Amino acid sequence: MEFVDIMLYGSYLLVIVAALGAIVLPLINALDNPKSLIKSALGIVIIGAIYLISWGVSGDEVTARYIKFDITSTSSQVIGGVLITTYLLMGIAVISIIYSEIRKILN
Repeated sequence: MEFVDIMLYGSYLLVIVAALGAIVLPLINALDNPKSLIKSALGIVIIGAIYLISWGVSGDEVTARYIKFDITSTSSQVIGGVLITTYLLMGIAVISIIYSEIRKILN
């Protein structure tokens, strides 16, 4: 194995360890305060509802270019739902940043 391969595998391992730490440690901490789990679950439910609305609104068109990549009408609608969800969440984030800055200026 070359040095680059070893470093790549090492970085994969570190990413996996960091992801597990980012997921498991807050859950362990949340067990001390179960009310925080309810807030987290509410956030996940809201994001899921936004996705379902976005999925329902998105189209299921399949063009010749999509057929080249084996994209069906179902996967086209899923991709559209994810894109619309991303746009909505990004817009909500920008609006909340602007709101908080204006609120800070006024206070």
